[in-house]
Amino acid sequence: MIESLNSPHVARVKALIGSRGVKERKSTGQFVAEGMQCAREALVAHSGPQIETLYLTSNGRLKVEEIADLTRFNVVEVSDEVMKEMSETITPQGILAICTIPTVDLNSIALNGTRKFIYLSEVQDPGNAGTILRSADAFAMDAVITSPGSVDMYSPKVVRSTAGSLWHIPVFESVPLHDLLALGVKAFSLGASGSQSLDAFDSAGDVAAIFGNEARGLSTTQQVDAIEVVSIPMPGNAESLNLSAAASIVMYHLSNMPRK
Repeated sequence: MIESLNSPHVARVKALIGSRGVKERKSTGQFVAEGMQCAREALVAHSGPQIETLYLTSNGRLKVEEIADLTRFNVVEVSDEVMKEMSETITPQGILAICTIPTVDLNSIALNGTRKFIYLSEVQDPGNAGTILRSADAFAMDAVITSPGSVDMYSPKVVRSTAGSLWHIPVFESVPLHDLLALGVKAFSLGASGSQSLDAFDSAGDVAAIFGNEARGLSTTQQVDAIEVVSIPMPGNAESLNLSAAASIVMYHLSNMPRK
């Protein structure tokens, strides 16, 4: 059991979640997933991020032994104090994993006339990004794609916000918008000045819903003719919706379009 707070294991985890975590995650191809929700998905996943090292306290081990055969994993037992030092949460659950970031290629996407994608353009808030990915999983979207300059989808706050959905849906990071449009998908974005209502928008075919930055929306360089602007009808008094709430409404609409 690891009991020293100066252990290389502690330093490794802290490097992945610290202030230089983005650089560390990209250079190592690894990220940290903490807590039971993420562990439950990671332990049984056959695709998506895979566990490289699983850190458990005594109580944490008892929890995960109920859902998985731990002999399949590289398990390192740590004291409660070490887990607290590794953790970003106030009350750690005694379960923390270092996972590999999947290597994915946008060109591996096979369009079939019914694909539905979510594209996050310079979205910065980890909570929004994680919640949108969770909704994308719930509404059976085919992938979540982010632009350069968007939040790191494998940062600890995003990972926690996905509540395990990170293991259910492909994520493609730092994809320029023109690369997405080059696939031949039909793209649309949201805006108060949309040419038509979401209710009337024909989203049949391979479609990408584009969501811009929380404060600025889409930049002028991204507002291309190939992207139609659509509005969400709001008969109430609120002027706008939170980004993740608007995205969920759009995904519900997309999920109700006929699929093959």
